Amino acid sequence: MDKSHILSISVAVVGAVWFLVHHLYNSMWFRSERLRRKLWMQGIKGPSPSLIYGNLPEMQKIQLNALTSTPNNADIVAHDYTSSLFPYFVQWRKEYGTRQHLYVNQAELVKEMNQCISLDLGKPSYITKRLAPMLGNGILRSNGPLWAQQRKIIAPEFFMDKVKVMVGLMVESMQPLVRKWEDSIEAQSGVMADIRVDEDLRGFTADVIARACFGSSYSKGREIFSKLRKLQTAISKQSFLFGVPGYGLLPMKKQNEILSLEREIESLIWETVKERESKCKEACSSEKDLLHLILEGALNDQSLGEDSSKRFIVDNCKNIYFAGHESTAVAASWCLMLLALQPEWQSRVRAEVAQVCGGSLPDADSVSRLKTVTMVIQEALRLYPPAAFVSREALEEIQLGNVTIPKGTCLWTLIPTLHRDAEIWGSDANEFKPERFSDGVSKACKYPQAYIPFGVGSRLCLGRNMAMVQLKIVLALIISKFTFSLSTKYRHSPAYRMIVEPGNGVHILIQNI
Repeated sequence: MDKSHILSISVAVVGAVWFLVHHLYNSMWFRSERLRRKLWMQGIKGPSPSLIYGNLPEMQKIQLNALTSTPNNADIVAHDYTSSLFPYFVQWRKEYGTRQHLYVNQAELVKEMNQCISLDLGKPSYITKRLAPMLGNGILRSNGPLWAQQRKIIAPEFFMDKVKVMVGLMVESMQPLVRKWEDSIEAQSGVMADIRVDEDLRGFTADVIARACFGSSYSKGREIFSKLRKLQTAISKQSFLFGVPGYGLLPMKKQNEILSLEREIESLIWETVKERESKCKEACSSEKDLLHLILEGALNDQSLGEDSSKRFIVDNCKNIYFAGHESTAVAASWCLMLLALQPEWQSRVRAEVAQVCGGSLPDADSVSRLKTVTMVIQEALRLYPPAAFVSREALEEIQLGNVTIPKGTCLWTLIPTLHRDAEIWGSDANEFKPERFSDGVSKACKYPQAYIPFGVGSRLCLGRNMAMVQLKIVLALIISKFTFSLSTKYRHSPAYRMIVEPGNGVHILIQNI
């Protein structure tokens, strides 16, 4: 090889190295530093980042040093689990105050986020990219006009008038669970049974979402829900909330597992879609469920080609299958865990259900009149909200209150911190006191906008009405049939797996009334 060839290769190598270094500097440091400086000039401070990995190494160090002891039953309600799940936020909040880059827990700014309807405040792109195997580009992950189009199709199906029609179906879906628990009592001693409730509750919520939205039963969709749960667990093992590409990646075997599960789930959903496609064309408007409407929305959108249309349908079905049952089942599990510690509130709920329902099963009218049940659910969602964060990214420069948020800045609100802030809720913020909601959310605390179990703003959870009605039915039917307390098998260990769930499940001891 002559010298000219060697020289040209050397120049090419040097050029490639320079390009790589320039790209890394620009993407990993310069852009972030520019945003950080804009916030710093407004008085918003935070920890100093390292050149390549930002604050990630420090966050991991703080996480490793966090206390993970299991509280006893007397301390469960007041357990500040954010200190073990997200200790870096707790530490930096004390050091830098309540407003930081990536961290917004000031009630007035949360209110501004609540009132913001701009499409320029969307979901953080780097996080949603990591959740793509689970959510595709469906309504939970998309931004801008695509998100607005999806919301227009899906939101009306979860308005209260539609949810009321589903009450009979929800009550029917609860009957197998009640019978299973009655059989367990008979099988174990005839007096009492030790039951892990979280998986049974997932079965209930999955059956409701499958029947109400997709015209099938949980037994038919069992494989989809099972694989979604496995995919959720696999993705949660990644550092998908924070970090940089390539830092802390999963082993290739795990990545292949995620890819395989994604393909299997999409194939199963598409089979369900094809089975329903012919019925969609024949159904009259009053018979159409959510899957019908998603199909119609995709088929009638001229901007979508065949491949894009399929992707639109499958992605939104994945979103609804996951969000429609997982969060509600986890919320119900936390409700039962807290009530297992509160026999007096079980008695109050039981008395109200007897008075309102009069010995009959709940219906749409009686469910709406269960005030004590509603208060208990609201308090459980305050203390143990399944959603840990509200996360947003400024897709363009925006103004929130007196703060200018530069384009590309990610905003984080830690929901449990807001929900347990003594300045907002009073000195009893860490106590289980459903009576604080006796006059509604507006009178429950100093800043009502700080109560955000279903998120904030235009991206408020679409299924909140459906979730609340399901939770009312769960509590009404279980408490009217059983008394219960925490089992010695229960280990209090909140875990973050895309949502905050009981890490080791919820075990309770139940008895017939």
